[in-house]
Parts: sequence; structure tokens; C-alpha cells
Amino acid sequence: MTKKPLHLNAFLMTTGHHEASWRLPESDPQAGTDIDHYINLAQTAERGGFDSIFFADGPSLRAEVGRRPAGNLEPLTLLAALAVATERIGLIATASTSYNSPYNLARRLSSIDHISRGRVGWNIVTTAGTDAARNFGLDELPAHKTRYERAEEFLDVVQGLWQSWDADAILADKEAGAWGDDSKVHALNHEGRFFKVAGPLNVPRSPQVYPLLVQAGSSDSGKELAGKFAEAVFTAHQNLEDALAFYQDVKARAVKFGRNPDHVKILPGIVPVIGATEEEARAKDEELNQLIRPEYALAQLAQTLRIPPDDLQLDRQLPDDLPEENEIEGAKSRYTLIVDLARREALTVRELIGRLGGGRGHRTFAGTPEQVADAIEEWFNAGAADGFNIMPPALPSGLEAFVDTVIPILRERGLFRHDYEATTLRGHYGLPTPEQWGGSVVADSAVAAKGA
Repeated sequence: MTKKPLHLNAFLMTTGHHEASWRLPESDPQAGTDIDHYINLAQTAERGGFDSIFFADGPSLRAEVGRRPAGNLEPLTLLAALAVATERIGLIATASTSYNSPYNLARRLSSIDHISRGRVGWNIVTTAGTDAARNFGLDELPAHKTRYERAEEFLDVVQGLWQSWDADAILADKEAGAWGDDSKVHALNHEGRFFKVAGPLNVPRSPQVYPLLVQAGSSDSGKELAGKFAEAVFTAHQNLEDALAFYQDVKARAVKFGRNPDHVKILPGIVPVIGATEEEARAKDEELNQLIRPEYALAQLAQTLRIPPDDLQLDRQLPDDLPEENEIEGAKSRYTLIVDLARREALTVRELIGRLGGGRGHRTFAGTPEQVADAIEEWFNAGAADGFNIMPPALPSGLEAFVDTVIPILRERGLFRHDYEATTLRGHYGLPTPEQWGGSVVADSAVAAKGA
């Protein structure tokens, strides 16, 4: 491959990203708790050579159970099962810095990195929503600024714990009766605003030393966190101009914190509705949109916009007097994306619901395999993306269609590899391990961030 490599992640969600996908005749409404369903998806993505698969998560029931499949398996548990059902594909799961402790999460992620032989990634979220807060003894959602300050310290701690074992700490010297070298296992003794953690970790250094760090917040605080720590960034954009601006912004922030901008991979989401012809693709898209229950979607939109449902009329545009972004404590960037989309295209609420039904603000594209490949190549060649977060509207059919019809085109164009060239997730993304930096991860990102 002569061109810069294109990276692909498959974002997997129960029966698919479209909220009405579970109503399709071929869908299994109970797929969200069926391990065989996820094994099939993971193996399909691996057959296509995807860098990784990804599972979102939140510590609360996030949707009305009448609207769409709302119960999901805990993703780190799921990754452990998928690690032994696959061989090369990366495995990324979401875990919150707001509702976990650094020691336990560092241990779980390190364990899965061992189980998968170096294929795990962590999507770092601060978790918006009062429902989650109330599951952890809080009456209200912690402030946006506080959540991100906690996340930064959380990352400092887990990175220190992952490096508390030197690479040569295990001797396994049977003759001398020495399993390990105590001098090469180090206490952390962290004391900060949010955490007090002694360490060391009770899991030896894992194959990647620490998981691929993924981040998905696009607010100013989210982009700052990405610039300091993230190695892959999942983001949502509706047009090339916004995607270019975001790409350049995050890369510049990485440079500001003394990092190599090539070590931060930007992957916008795309929901590809694929048909043999453009007409067939549009018909599939319309079939899904017709299955949306407007009363559920209306309530969700009102919650996102922080207004009463009665303020929204299906066949009218959004009200003029919506809150400003600085009044929103959770999911700031997604709020702004949705409002900008509605205003820019003068969408009615009904039309907006249809646009959000497939990807919740991510770009939805209906077309032939060639047209989908064109859309990917355009943003990639324009410098708006290092790869894409592929979000099939229906599963497993949407993933199978992408693997069988779009991947071959991307390979023919020299954009995507034919075979895996690495064994770890970091290797797939072309990212170094701490040893290759010539120092510690904390020195490279966290400490540099503090000194900036």
C-alpha cells in the first residue's frame, strides 16, 4: 500500500444504529444479549480486516424500553468473550471516568489486554445525564468542568498503574526460586484532588502496556482532553467543512501538548445504507425511517434539547428560544450539532427525527457501494479523517454488506490493506508503545499536559 493507510472501526449496537432496525423482518429483537450475535459480528468485521470493533455504554437505562432494544451486555465482559472468539481484530469498550475507580478499571482493562494478547482499547467518557448520576448516590449530574477535571486525574492514575511493573519484572527463574524482581514493581503513591491510590497494580504489564486510548467528546473540554491523551477520536460531523475544522483543531491541540499529531487518529462516524442501486439504497433508508415511532423520538429529542416535549411540533421547525450551548451540562457537542443541522437545512421536527434515527447526529449516507467508497475517500483525501467509524444501520446485514461490497473497492483503490500487518491494536493503528517513545506514557502525555 503506497497511500496513507485508512483505518476502519466497526461501531456495533444490538440490531443496528437505526432506532427502528429491530422492527425489520430479519432482525432479532433480543440480539442485544445474545453472545452468538456478537461473535458473528466480530468475526465478520475481522473477515473484512477492520482495525477494531467498538461498543458504547452508559451506567443507566438510556432509552425507553418501548422505543428500541434498551438492555445491553456490559462491554468489558463482552470483550473478554470476543477476545477468545477472534484472533486479530481490536476490541474497544466504553467505560466512564465518572463512575469507576482508577484501580479497578486499570486492572480490568489490563486483564483483557492479556486475554486478547494486546488487542484492547478503552473509549474514555465522562458520562452525561442525571439518570446515571442517580445510580451512584448523586442527586444531580456533576458539572461539565468537574467531570473533565476528574477524567484528567483518572487518566494520570491509570497510566501510572499500567506502568507500575517494569517490562523485565518477571524473572520466572525456577533454579534460583525467584519468580519476580521486587525492585522492578513500583508503588504509585498518588494523592490528588479526586483520588488517593497507592499501587502497584496487581496485574503484570500487559502486551500493549496500556490500551489504545479512545475519546469521543467534541466540546472544547472534550477536544482538550483528546489533545492531551487520546490516540483515536470518534466524532460526528454532517459536512466536510466542519470535519476539516475539527481535524485541524484536535491535531493542533496534540502538538500544543508536545505530542505527535500522527499519533491521534480522527475517525468520523458514517451510517452507510447500501443498495445495489441508489434507488434501492434510498428505499432501504425510507423503510427504516417509516418504522420510527414519532412519539418516542419526539421525547428523546426534547430531552436532548432540554425543553418540554410540548414545545416541539412535528411539522414545524425547532423553536427559536432554545438554550445556549453553555447552558447544557451534558453532551454539549451533540446538542450543537443537532441544532445546527436543523437550522442549516430548515428541517421540520419530523424531518429532523428521520435524520437522527439512523445515527443520532452522525452522517447518514445512502448509496451504492461505489458511492459509499467515494464518500469515504473524499473526506479521507481532503484531510478531514484518518479513517471512519462505520455504523451499520441494521445488523448483521449492514456490516455484511460493507465487508462484502465496500471493502473490496477500498482495497482496489489502494486505500485499505488486504491483510492484517500487526498483531496488536496499537499496531493496527500504527501507534507506538511506551518503550518506543523512549520513556513513559505519563511523561509523554499527562505530565506534559500539566506543564503546558
